[in-house]
Amino acid sequence: MSDDPGISEGSEGSEGPEGSQDEARILVLPLMSPLPARDGVPVREGDVRLMLRWVVGADGERHLVAPAFSTVALLVERMGEAQPWAAIPALALTDALEGSGAEAVLLDPVVAHG
Repeated sequence: MSDDPGISEGSEGSEGPEGSQDEARILVLPLMSPLPARDGVPVREGDVRLMLRWVVGADGERHLVAPAFSTVALLVERMGEAQPWAAIPALALTDALEGSGAEAVLLDPVVAHG
């Protein structure tokens, strides 16, 4: 994912003052490492590494997917407080995943530990 001004760290929300809920929906994506920061403020330019996972589909084949969560609280519940994350408008997700190899997005996945 690269240079996307719609990405922010530490944001939570589902509706803006204008537009429909779908237009303003924010998804929370786990990252491979924290967003780079200068003086404690996330840097908005550059690349971030989204977490992608292999899953076995109903067809028995492996598929590369991007886990995404509807809220920060759910990401923390399922992945832990130490999991770095970024928030992105749902409508920007397709562009953000371009070139990643992800075939689909798994919304609010249950994460196996161990």
